[in-house]
Amino acid sequence: MTLAEINALDAAAFVARFGSLFEHSPWVVERAAALRPFADLHAGLMAALHAASTEEQLALIRAHPELAGKAAVDRTLTEASAAEQASAGLDRLTPDEFARFHALNAAYRARFDFPFIICVRLTDKAGILAAMEQRLAHDSDAEIATAIAQIGDIVRLRLEDIA
Repeated sequence: MTLAEINALDAAAFVARFGSLFEHSPWVVERAAALRPFADLHAGLMAALHAASTEEQLALIRAHPELAGKAAVDRTLTEASAAEQASAGLDRLTPDEFARFHALNAAYRARFDFPFIICVRLTDKAGILAAMEQRLAHDSDAEIATAIAQIGDIVRLRLEDIA
């Protein structure tokens, strides 16, 4: 689909096409529909997210699953999240790796009250674990900003998949 065709979609068709880009949060795409026309679709989607309140951004962050967490074990991840986690090998963890992810997820959630967000398609298990440890030292504002930036990377790659 060309950008001109995307910009010409009615709001319902726009949301139907792109509503799943943001994990369990079609409201971002609904708001972005009103911001069209876009010169760059990803930038327009992210503009809608950046215009959201901190509480709305936190709701989006909290809509994401923990990496190698309960949803992965229960197989209740969205199709996109399952594929993304598998691409980094998170579906094939050793018992020691699983325990490390579980401990870091718990420490991260205790510190920030939301799950750790990283674009797993741009790294590997070792990189994810290192980032989890490093980002535990962030303050809350820095970590919210980092999570939103990582969501931007996730959305960019998801857009490339459906383009």
